[in-house]
Amino acid sequence: MNAFRAVAAIVLLSLVCVSNASGQENKAVNSALNSAVGPPYLLALVHQEIQYGKATARQKLEIATARACNRIDVPNSWIALQSLTGPREALSFDPFDSFEQMEQSVAGWTQVYAAHPDLARMHEEIDSLLASENTIIAVRRDDLGYRVDHIDLSEAHFMRVVEVHLLPGHESDFVEASRILSDAYEKIRTDAPWVVYQVKMGMQSQGFLVFMPMPALTENDDLLSSEEDLLKAEGDEAVQRLQQIAREAYISTTSNLYAVSAEMSHVSKEFAAGDPAFWTPKPVPAVDREVAKGTVVPDAGQSTTKPPASKIPTRTQNQ
Repeated sequence: MNAFRAVAAIVLLSLVCVSNASGQENKAVNSALNSAVGPPYLLALVHQEIQYGKATARQKLEIATARACNRIDVPNSWIALQSLTGPREALSFDPFDSFEQMEQSVAGWTQVYAAHPDLARMHEEIDSLLASENTIIAVRRDDLGYRVDHIDLSEAHFMRVVEVHLLPGHESDFVEASRILSDAYEKIRTDAPWVVYQVKMGMQSQGFLVFMPMPALTENDDLLSSEEDLLKAEGDEAVQRLQQIAREAYISTTSNLYAVSAEMSHVSKEFAAGDPAFWTPKPVPAVDREVAKGTVVPDAGQSTTKPPASKIPTRTQNQ
């Protein structure tokens, strides 16, 4: 995507979206959340499919890019995700406080590329390994979700992502369904917060994104064990209403699980301080590099998993 065309689209969208009531409510609530580690007001979510056989090359370039950006001042941060279910893809979770900040980020990356041609070269190489890319821009809905103020993204090692595509005119049905589910979660007091974003750009139909950050996959065990209690909390009438909404309002829903890749992400020092062992692990001593050859057992706290790469739209625009 051309960077300047992206800027124009963002500016136009901001004129339409930021002035609405829900956006103002979101901004007001945002001040009550920890902007460093809480869910951002504005989100750019980038789905990327990597060419067959190019995942390793892509991974190396993404790691090198993240490390280079960790040493210099760049316009924004990103969290790289690897798919564990569904199609094999890379996903980038890019937080912003406003459309203005997103616009400034695009301009900022142009300056970064000019000052660091090695980064521009790596991004060109990364782009050449892509089979497809789709960018979604969404705004947080603070009237929806469950215990959003309990979410600390710095502690998230995994992320469940639900994409909901709606038929025209059925936004209110999704809102109703979300509130029914949130009320049921509150009744059983489950400790599994989730946040809802309304898609403003990047989907052909109306849509919402639901994110459930998890520090460990064991939370899925807890969710499975509480399914019966959740149904009881909803009640027969609410369950039937949810089923009706699914039949009449939804085009499709997709739920997938992703692993967070710290080494391909670029986050602030304040953010990383929330879980330094994960985001900024100590360098592996030279002798332990033999782990890669299978001759040495790795330290318990040192991850050797290197998932496929992801990137963000603003830092990968064709210049």
